[in-house]
Amino acid sequence: MADIINLLPDNIANQIAAGEVIQRPASAVKELLENAVDAGATEIQLIIKDAGKELVQVIDNGGGMSETDARMCFERHATSKIQSIDDLFQITTMGFRGEALASIAAVAQVELKTRKKGADVGSYVEIDNSFVKKQEPCQTAEGTSIAMKNLFFNVPARRNFLKSNAAEMRHIVDEFIRVAMSFPQLQFSLTSNNQQLFHLDKGSLKQRIVAILGQHYNARLVSVKETTDYMNVYGFVGKPETAKKTRGDQFFFVNNRFIKSSYLNHAVMNAFADIIPADGFPLYVLFIDVNPEHVDINVHPTKQEIKFDDEKLMYAFVQSAVKHSLAQFSITATLDFDLDPSIQALDAVSKPFTAQQQNESTLSPLYKSFTQANQAHMIDKSSNSSNLKHWKDLYETNSNDSYTTSTYTAEQEPETRPAVTYESQPHATASVIDERWQDTATDQKVPVQIQQQYILSQIKSGFILIDQQAAHERILYERYQRALLETPMATQQSLFPQTLQLPPADAALVSEMLGDLQTLGYDLEPFGNNTFIVRGTPADIQNGNNQATIENLLEQFKNFSHELKVNTREQLIRSMARNNAIPAGKILAAREMQNIIDELFACSMPNVAPGGKFTFISFKLTDLARMFERGN
Repeated sequence: MADIINLLPDNIANQIAAGEVIQRPASAVKELLENAVDAGATEIQLIIKDAGKELVQVIDNGGGMSETDARMCFERHATSKIQSIDDLFQITTMGFRGEALASIAAVAQVELKTRKKGADVGSYVEIDNSFVKKQEPCQTAEGTSIAMKNLFFNVPARRNFLKSNAAEMRHIVDEFIRVAMSFPQLQFSLTSNNQQLFHLDKGSLKQRIVAILGQHYNARLVSVKETTDYMNVYGFVGKPETAKKTRGDQFFFVNNRFIKSSYLNHAVMNAFADIIPADGFPLYVLFIDVNPEHVDINVHPTKQEIKFDDEKLMYAFVQSAVKHSLAQFSITATLDFDLDPSIQALDAVSKPFTAQQQNESTLSPLYKSFTQANQAHMIDKSSNSSNLKHWKDLYETNSNDSYTTSTYTAEQEPETRPAVTYESQPHATASVIDERWQDTATDQKVPVQIQQQYILSQIKSGFILIDQQAAHERILYERYQRALLETPMATQQSLFPQTLQLPPADAALVSEMLGDLQTLGYDLEPFGNNTFIVRGTPADIQNGNNQATIENLLEQFKNFSHELKVNTREQLIRSMARNNAIPAGKILAAREMQNIIDELFACSMPNVAPGGKFTFISFKLTDLARMFERGN
């Protein structure tokens, strides 16, 4: 029987390996930027065309390579980072496996120009599908320039799997930010389609954070720094007001390597537990310096998942460092023993205490209760104690055996409604309650708002309890869905257009959704340099702070992007519905509540919100009778 096991050719083996290492253009960006850092570069340029599908080029002023190294770097498992097995436990460089360049060369056309410092000429290497097409001397600047062209040209299925240009560009920006944040002492720039998105000069970590995330963070960062014999923790966390609904601005670096760790993230969340909302995520950029012997980074090809030899100790150090910084900068609650200057200006403090005032104060019952023995808890019966006779009235509306409703017309606002209190009595009947629940002007049952969150409305078989936010979310979702499929929504033009300045990643996201946003009523126009002009908003959205509205919309969109596997358009309309829905806690007039009820039951799926949450619960009279043990 003939042998059936064969050794794969290098180009096929490299393509298989590339499936693990190079998943999209952003993967190549990460590997090439880290190689430039390892080469000792101080200035690194990233050039992108067509979201990396046409070109990804990294130019650095690092050490460069010799003619032999320029050819060898594209071989599998060829690396200058480690020499023996022991080196795996002392890794201080970004890369070490020697797979990245071989994987890139297997799925793209690569051109390399490099020259060592002090060398007269450099080397030029051209590789196509793992085969060397050309190698010759060339004239080039000191350092290395490597260009990856036509990614996945030889793997059509992988190329077709790539997302839209805007989506792929967002991933590229994310990888660029992570590397640039790791090394603030280096200069980075990012140019996409001949437009410069980033130019980051050398500086401090805080300067790099502000340059990337925005100037509004400049005064909202709290320094973190803890030094121990085992590890060092340093960086910055955001003040509570910077917390968002998504995890976007959260960065952990171990020995300058970006990592993803839900365990360490939990430590930071615990430190913020009492000072931000339960659904909020704090901003943090934290660096951990630890001996490489205590860390295993050889867990995943992306090297973003690592293992610590003592995770509990790391958790405790990180949580303690963040808590200490928040307390040190008076972010957490503390006792303030300093007297408020405004108190010192009061007459009781600034003016002298006369003899007559002293005499009058000593005759008061309050003075006696504090100065005489056993008088602190005594009540003076001679005072206006008659006011205490009706103390129970204060609690009637909140007691368990009573309830409150209102009688008002549809035109009355909540502030003018006369409140009527009913006490629970055995002889109370539904007909009595119906009369009080009825609009005398229109002879209609008027809905009632409960706790500014739910709407109570009668139906023939009993009543329904509606979640006002979930119901309005369903209404808006179907309205936006119709706008995308049928008639675009009307736009309310702004009297004074506003300029919207966004971080580069968010600007790429808006560019991706621009067409759909315009269909949904937003009049947005790109203005260059991550800036947009807002000339109008959907007609059913109240005009206000367009910057905050669109930022909240983007946060909702990114939140759905993490949770849902649906297309961009679906994510957008769900995000807009969630962002613009009436929130819990908003007081509604009778007409507003009735409109919500009417529009909800005109929806194709009135019983659930877009995310699957129930919009209402119905209660039948027969069920209520059983609950009150009345029988049939």
